[in-house]
Amino acid sequence: MEKMAGKAQEQRSKQGDSEKITINLGHVDLGQVDLMVQEGFYSNRTDFIRTAIRNQLQRHSEVLQKSVTRQGLDLGLRHYTRAELQAAVDAGTKLHIHVLGLASIAPDVGPELASAAIASVVVLGTLSASPEVKAALADRIH
Repeated sequence: MEKMAGKAQEQRSKQGDSEKITINLGHVDLGQVDLMVQEGFYSNRTDFIRTAIRNQLQRHSEVLQKSVTRQGLDLGLRHYTRAELQAAVDAGTKLHIHVLGLASIAPDVGPELASAAIASVVVLGTLSASPEVKAALADRIH
């Protein structure tokens, strides 16, 4: 039983590292992807698609970096703790969350504190917060 719990935790960790998306491809494009997989260039369709996306992001890396700088985005993982939000409220300021990647709000942050501490939320990627916090911030999420 303990071994199964470890595997479940490991699976949750892996799921937290990525976000699932769905794309539609034409029949010929999908067939060509399958052919590349069949010929051994890629291990599966996902490997092909991830590689294609990474190649495009690398190709446009200079433009992306300029945009991140111009828009004042935090790049990567940004975690907001209860203490950090409470400090903003105590100081009489509000946070402007601008993240490219993953922005997470600690699970012990309630909707009241989030509303009092956060002025705006712009996340290009994923926002991880309780459903209650997301609902409280719905009018500030852009």
